[in-house]
Amino acid sequence: MIEIHQSALISSLADIEDSVRGTKIIIGAGCMIDSFVKIKPAGGMGNITIGDNTYINSGCVLYTGNGISIGNNVAIAANCTLAPVNHEHKNKDLLIREQGFKMSKGGIIIEDDVWIGANCVILDGAILRKGCVIGAGSIIRGEIQQFSINAGNPLNVIGWRK
Repeated sequence: MIEIHQSALISSLADIEDSVRGTKIIIGAGCMIDSFVKIKPAGGMGNITIGDNTYINSGCVLYTGNGISIGNNVAIAANCTLAPVNHEHKNKDLLIREQGFKMSKGGIIIEDDVWIGANCVILDGAILRKGCVIGAGSIIRGEIQQFSINAGNPLNVIGWRK
C-alpha cells in the first residue's frame, strides 16, 4: 500500500513499487522525491515512513527490508542507498540467494533534521539521531549521536552542530 500526502511532490521519473505482501510506503506532507529515486519492497516485511518536508535527491534507493523510518525535515543527497536488510551467507553449500535473510537489527531510523551527504550507504540497525550530519561517501551502521557531524569510512565524529 502506498500513501502519498497530496502536498508531496514526486517526480514522474521516480519509481515507487507497490508491495505484493502488504508492506506500507507512506510519504508525508511537503516531501520531495526527485527523479530516479527507487523505493522497493524487498528483503522483508518492514514499512517505509517518510516524514514531512523531507527531500530525497536523485538516484537514491530505499529497500523496505526490516523497515525505514525517516523523520521530518531530513535532506538525503544524491545516490544514497538505505538497506535495512542483510543476506545470510554462512552456508557454503548453499547459494547465497537460497539462504534468505539475517535476523533484523531493527531497520533504519532517521530522526528529524538530519542531513545525509551524497553516496552514503545506511545499513540495518542504523539510528541517526536528531540533527546529525553525515558526510558524503560514508557507511552508516549503529547509532549516531544527535547534532554530531560525521564522515569517513570508518565513520568518525568530526565536529558538533552548535
